[in-house]
Amino acid sequence: MKDCPFCHLEIVAEQKVVAENGHCRFLQTPQEVLIGSGLIVPIQHRQTVFDLTEAEWNATYSLLQEVKELLDEAYHPEGYTIGWNCQPTGGQHIMHAHLHIIPRFADEPYAGKGIRHWLKSEGNRRQAVK
Repeated sequence: MKDCPFCHLEIVAEQKVVAENGHCRFLQTPQEVLIGSGLIVPIQHRQTVFDLTEAEWNATYSLLQEVKELLDEAYHPEGYTIGWNCQPTGGQHIMHAHLHIIPRFADEPYAGKGIRHWLKSEGNRRQAVK
């Protein structure tokens, strides 16, 4: 995947590997709004979360625990939003599986609003299916 920024880290110059294990990496790029956020990605190209191997799932879990410790120490968040987007309709824009890790803070304007907040809003209601 020659155009994949998670397979070819040099594509995004500011992107850095903060932590990794044998199957996945935690990547961060400088953020002005989502301070401390980053992505856990499998090292091997996998299109969606559904394509991960069992070893990659286990490695993702292990790295998630390590990343939480790093972010807790560095930023002291009051919560986290963690999530996968899958396929373009599900919000995935880079077709390499990636788990969003977003530290959350009580003084944010959207504090307490999780990933379902906008999905549950009336504006997201589907048109009547015939």
